[in-house]
Amino acid sequence: MNEETKNTSISSVRACQNCKSDFVIEPDDFAFYEKIKVPPPTFCAKCRLMRRIIWRNEYRLYKRSCSLCNTRMISMYPEKTPFPVYCRACWFSDTWDPLTYGKRYDFAKPFFEQFHELLNRVPRITLQISQCENCDYTNQIVNCKNCYLVFSGASNEDSYYSYRINRSKNMMDCFFTEHSERCYESSECRDSAELYFSQNIADGLNLSFCYDVRGASNCFMSSHLRRGSYYFRNQRISKEAYEEKIAEIDTGSYAKLESYKQEYTEMYLKSIHRFANSKNITNSTGHDFSNAKNSYYCFNGSNLENCRYMFFVNYGKDASDINNGDYMELCYENSTNGINAYNIKFSIDAWPDVRNLEYCDSCRGNVSDLFGCISVQKKQYCILNQQYSRDEYEELIPKIRRHMDEMPYTDARGVTYTYGEFFPMDISPFGYNETMAHDWFPLTKFEVLSRGLRWSEDPERNVVIEIRAEDLPDHVKDVPDNIVGKIIGCLHHRSPAGTCNQKCTTGFRITSSELQFYKSKNIALPRLCPNCRHYERKARLTGYALHARQCCCDYQTHNNTVTHPHHIEGRCPNAFNTPYAPERPEILYCEDCYNAEIA
Repeated sequence: MNEETKNTSISSVRACQNCKSDFVIEPDDFAFYEKIKVPPPTFCAKCRLMRRIIWRNEYRLYKRSCSLCNTRMISMYPEKTPFPVYCRACWFSDTWDPLTYGKRYDFAKPFFEQFHELLNRVPRITLQISQCENCDYTNQIVNCKNCYLVFSGASNEDSYYSYRINRSKNMMDCFFTEHSERCYESSECRDSAELYFSQNIADGLNLSFCYDVRGASNCFMSSHLRRGSYYFRNQRISKEAYEEKIAEIDTGSYAKLESYKQEYTEMYLKSIHRFANSKNITNSTGHDFSNAKNSYYCFNGSNLENCRYMFFVNYGKDASDINNGDYMELCYENSTNGINAYNIKFSIDAWPDVRNLEYCDSCRGNVSDLFGCISVQKKQYCILNQQYSRDEYEELIPKIRRHMDEMPYTDARGVTYTYGEFFPMDISPFGYNETMAHDWFPLTKFEVLSRGLRWSEDPERNVVIEIRAEDLPDHVKDVPDNIVGKIIGCLHHRSPAGTCNQKCTTGFRITSSELQFYKSKNIALPRLCPNCRHYERKARLTGYALHARQCCCDYQTHNNTVTHPHHIEGRCPNAFNTPYAPERPEILYCEDCYNAEIA
């Protein structure tokens, strides 16, 4: 047992090495660290997450050549990356062996320095996609077909410009959706179809500009509906009257569509917001997760048991500090792992069928008992891509762990990395602004460089704008078919310099299938490029931190429909942890007040 994990029946306050703020390690945390035989962290939960996701590029794509066969391809690595980058066919082929890059462990150098040297030599796969068909312009997806600019999802088909969609079909410009079909510009939705410009929907059908709706159909500009049909601006009307009013709504006009969006925003801000979205949870905290037991600080996941600090994870047990993964047990401090993963620590892209890995990157496919390996498949008992016997491996691993403590790696800011720390941020192969870290914890170029991290300059686009967004016809019915393939200037491209922080691509094209969709659904053409549309959707969602706040319910301020038994006058005394930061304008209700008004 590590000395630091003794006498852990009480909480311990530590100072984060990275941000210097205090953070608390709870008794349950200590119990988990003792179970998996690692020391307690020296980074707070937020900095641990930032440190992991600086190793995950989801959204930045480049055109380059395969370093082995010279085929032109789409990649998450630019041409000048120091290590070779292989197309999928080459990376999975038998024409190369990752163990030829292996090296004996050197006890005269810090481990992370040796790993960095290996990182700059071993070939990497061009994109993190698996079992996909016709999905070249995507990344971090699995089991998808006919998808374009879809990122971080699974089991999708015929979908475009979407992020974190799963088991869905015919989706466009969607964000965080599950098991849905034929949706456009909708977020945080599940088990639904025909959603347009809507958010926080479950079991919905044919909804437009709706918020927080369950089991309803055929509704426009409405919120907090529970079952029922034919609601127009939150008023129940007959089917005939609804169809007459809907016929007057013209989303094909860009000007009118913008006015509907403004009306929706006003409705959203006047609506009651549950302090956190969760379903079927026991002794658990977080947001947008379900079917959880004894799980703390969990976001955007489901089916978790005894888990802590989990982000975008489904089917996890006895795990902590994981982002992006499914089906795992006894895992800690990993970025992207799962699908039959067991006892994985401090690793990146460890999936599927992986066991007993530490400090590995892109090792997958029936691998086990690896330490500090990169791109290794179907192997066992390897250290730094060097093969050992079982006895040699088991004798050497404890010595390496002790060596990591005795000779730690120190970055330019004086932060030390011993055994039990995830990979240092400064050896990530990506520029900070290429990664998920910049998406969720944005920093300026000056801030990134001052921390000793890399910044990736945007490539020269040399985009020749053929038609300005301002010059597009107001109505989609007036858009000529020959607009297909033409370069449209993004509205943000004409914004004052430095005002757009959404990785604007300057120009974008409309495909024939898109144009057919917009015309068939009578929806005005977008005026923003896909990147700017993505980041505008993201800005409407909460972040990945919990804030201590009090229920906003006050009889003098809000028009409650009933008396709430737990407080019959004045402001509700209930407090909670919520992903809504104190400066956000939403009206937050505790579980009791929300259920009294809405459920």
